[in-house]
Amino acid sequence: MTLWTRSGRPRPQSGGFELAVWYLMRLSGLALFVLALAHFAILHFIFDPAEQTSEFIINERWSSLFWRAFDWLLLQMVLFHSFMGVRTVVLDYAKGGLRTVLVTGLYLLAAVLFVLGTIVVMTLPLPGTR
Repeated sequence: MTLWTRSGRPRPQSGGFELAVWYLMRLSGLALFVLALAHFAILHFIFDPAEQTSEFIINERWSSLFWRAFDWLLLQMVLFHSFMGVRTVVLDYAKGGLRTVLVTGLYLLAAVLFVLGTIVVMTLPLPGTR
């Protein structure tokens, strides 16, 4: 008997990695909902968008370790959720060797973007250090 979720996607019965990905997709979706709403509220309601420039981002937002961590977490949740979603589509529609090549390429691209995103967020110079 298959248990169907409201989204119509069955929960894997076998457990293991597929079940973990199934749960992580739901948790990352919830985290994205909260993080994206917080990001939107902060940058559009608390601060006036008409007054936001690159200097505002550097001096006000990214001079704080909290905001760097917040933006990094949002970026990583987007990467994880989107790549795992594309992985699901590839596993559903590709077969054989093509499936292996596509999933491997997807994992490599995700790893590269994870590293690049981390480097950009963590190595932006602090104000006054340029």
